[in-house]
Amino acid sequence: MIAVDTNLLVYAHRQDSDFHSAARSRIESLAVGRAKWAVPWPCIHEFLAVVTHPRIYRTPTPMPRAMQVVRAIASLPNLDLLCETDGYLDHLESLALAGRVQGPMVHDTRIAALCLAHGVAELWSADRDFSRFPGLIVRNPLPDPG
Repeated sequence: MIAVDTNLLVYAHRQDSDFHSAARSRIESLAVGRAKWAVPWPCIHEFLAVVTHPRIYRTPTPMPRAMQVVRAIASLPNLDLLCETDGYLDHLESLALAGRVQGPMVHDTRIAALCLAHGVAELWSADRDFSRFPGLIVRNPLPDPG
């Protein structure tokens, strides 16, 4: 199963993103496919925080529109929304200790632990920070900005 990180959701949503077309295409390919794919709940929360933030975007996405996007994603029949389950704490502890995680890195550690606890084969992300977590395959499916 492939999981998708916040940045791809944001790029796919925001038409003013340099990666909008590529990210939208990747997300749509998952959405119309038959294979299960996933989004960790923390990525949904972060998506809402980012796209509605007036300091990030001159014209942020209004919260009602952002929630429509989330509801549309959540309604996809082949999507799993990943939350904490039995075994999650073991993954979180292992990754946090192995990666010497502190402060803001706890957020990415949570996403990585959720992916591992749910048997995610690959996390799609443009964030290089995930490379610190052993056992999680991370791939950036977007074109290299060159």
